Amino acid sequence: MSADDHPDRGMTDLLFTDGLPDLDPEQGYRGAVAARAAGITYRQLDYWARTELVEPTVRNATGSGSQRLYGFRDILVLKLVKRLLDTGISLQQIRTAVEQLRAAGIRDLAGTTLMSDGASVYLCTSNDEVIDLVSRGQGVFGIAVGKVLHEVEATLVDFEATTPDPVDELAARRAKRTA
Repeated sequence: MSADDHPDRGMTDLLFTDGLPDLDPEQGYRGAVAARAAGITYRQLDYWARTELVEPTVRNATGSGSQRLYGFRDILVLKLVKRLLDTGISLQQIRTAVEQLRAAGIRDLAGTTLMSDGASVYLCTSNDEVIDLVSRGQGVFGIAVGKVLHEVEATLVDFEATTPDPVDELAARRAKRTA
């Protein structure tokens, strides 16, 4: 079953749907691994999850001691958000851009470029759109999503994916202590 067919997730929950490795939707990466792969701090990761900028799609935290599990798509979005922040785009503008990307249902990651004039973020799905934006003097920088996708993929090769346990780790430790 692909991530797109997963019963708990609709198409609107996925930021990107094509061009990704075929991954088991039940496997994910712990927060520390996701943060490291995206090049952000754990504190940023936690804040972005709590404020619903980028929430984990494999498993969200369900209480004290439970761990979030992030899928490949989540880590890709985290890295894109980090790149946009590094260029000086405000978190508020990035939230708007992420919402627009989700609504657009991007299909071709390799040909997608995020462009910005420092204030707004534009989604370009063809070279003509990039050229048009730059010729109008609006584009200051661009982020090739396909390149970021391959960077995330290469980074995650070294990390082990985790399948969520029916009982979270803290509950399992407590059970061992009381037994």
